[in-house]
Amino acid sequence: MTVVELRPTPTQQRTGGRWITLLVALGYLCAAIVLLHGIWADPNGRYLWDSGQDQNQWQWFFDVTAHQVLNGQNPLFSTLMNYPLGVNLMANTAMFGLSIPLIPVTVWLGSGVTWALILTLGLAGTAFAWFWMFSRRLASVPAAAVGGLFCGFAPAMISHANAHPNFVVLAVIPLLLLPRPPGRRTAIVVGLLIAYQIFLGEEVLLLAATGLLVFSVVHAIVRPLESSTFVRRYAGTIIGAGVVALAIVALPLAWQFFGPQSYHKLGHGDQGTPLAAFTEFNSWALAGDPETAQALSVNPTEENAFFGWPLLVVVLGLVIALRKQPRVRILGITALILAWLSTGRSVEVFGVEVPGPWAVIRFLPLYDSVVESRIAMVCIPIIGALLAIGIDRFKRIGYVVVAAALLPIVPVPLMAIERGPTPAFFADGLWRDYVRPGHSVVPAPPANGANGAPLQWQRAADFGFTIPDGYFVGPHGPTGKGGYGAQPRPTSTMFWRVQDGGECEITPAQLEADLRYWNADAVVVQPGNERMHTCLDRLLGRGSLVGGIWVWRVV
Repeated sequence: MTVVELRPTPTQQRTGGRWITLLVALGYLCAAIVLLHGIWADPNGRYLWDSGQDQNQWQWFFDVTAHQVLNGQNPLFSTLMNYPLGVNLMANTAMFGLSIPLIPVTVWLGSGVTWALILTLGLAGTAFAWFWMFSRRLASVPAAAVGGLFCGFAPAMISHANAHPNFVVLAVIPLLLLPRPPGRRTAIVVGLLIAYQIFLGEEVLLLAATGLLVFSVVHAIVRPLESSTFVRRYAGTIIGAGVVALAIVALPLAWQFFGPQSYHKLGHGDQGTPLAAFTEFNSWALAGDPETAQALSVNPTEENAFFGWPLLVVVLGLVIALRKQPRVRILGITALILAWLSTGRSVEVFGVEVPGPWAVIRFLPLYDSVVESRIAMVCIPIIGALLAIGIDRFKRIGYVVVAAALLPIVPVPLMAIERGPTPAFFADGLWRDYVRPGHSVVPAPPANGANGAPLQWQRAADFGFTIPDGYFVGPHGPTGKGGYGAQPRPTSTMFWRVQDGGECEITPAQLEADLRYWNADAVVVQPGNERMHTCLDRLLGRGSLVGGIWVWRVV
């Protein structure tokens, strides 16, 4: 169901059969495995280099979800991290739509396998879902296969595959757009799909809705009669789908926005897309230069608009050549508007900063938490659709031209490295001699977005202890505005000051108060961190090297 019936023309009849569809699916799966073969070599022992600390965070989410469910505890909340306040997991990217169904994989094979499986099936499944949609309402099977390939393996998809599975598993979106007759059955199916997408990633659903809204407005201007007919036919069905979805997600969303450790407005600063990024190649493209790409993005996992100039030239040429087709005009204008929306609060045009669209949009509810440049990802299926339409129109020359445009952005495999070993203190259960049930281990420095190792230690100990701070999103300050990590207590601040070369200064009373607040039984430091080691020897007495880590008992 979508705003417009993008029916194939008589010359665009579908070809092939089930075996071709199967070959397309296998081709996508093989491509995903090749890209991720580094992590598949040892899923529980390897780490995607460009994920930062995100892989540690995601594996913690997968493991803690399994722990909560199998122990009969609320999967939407946990005090295992950020003790004693806890973490609102519904307000984080726990991805319950997959982390809960894949609990058997997490428990039996490890969260590293869950991580690799979700990324692999996410890339291949997204490609196949768009191919399925294109082949049924837009283009021939071969042309749709090319369009789907681009949608599943576009530069932004590869960028997010390093760290953000919620922006890789996008197969539900094209399933929402499949043609369906109006009525109760369609309302139920679409409502279920919307609810499921909420449990996969709410921001993706918001971005998709934004793209669909822009598409609808453009379509209403270009084809007003078709738009009004669609609204009359599907208004009741759309309302019904919303009711079905709301009935399923009302309680989880209430917990997310009003439950413990909920927050509002997660500010990212200005993360719009520089205009130059659209014509450049991303860090993993055959023609890419990581230094150039990273100079135009906030980090390697947010390269959202690096389509490359050859592809943009081809897409522009297709829109001009096929401009008599209303669907091409609608798609082209929609892509242009979405690209503009992704530029953020300000745009540099010929060296001059001018206000961008996000100067207004960021004040709207929900949009105040969106990373602006991600709007550019909504252009991906539009470009995929235009490529499929162009191939069907120009046949052999179309394949050649599209292949030439896509060749520079063919991705190289993602870099995976050996993960550092977990200290025996945690892996072999030695921590049990130091930590009572329900009490905390305090890592120095504590876990946060720059230090994910404590999450790995806690997972290795099967969540036998809690940890303060952590890598998550929660409320900060009296207004409850969202922020990354915990609001630091004086001891946490001191630890990070020492880590950065500062002084080991804190009053004994404040240190004691913080350790009591955290219900701490032990403080730990990795070997080699001499400044921290010296600091804790001075504050807590002489530590002991146990199972590959320095330990101080908290008396």
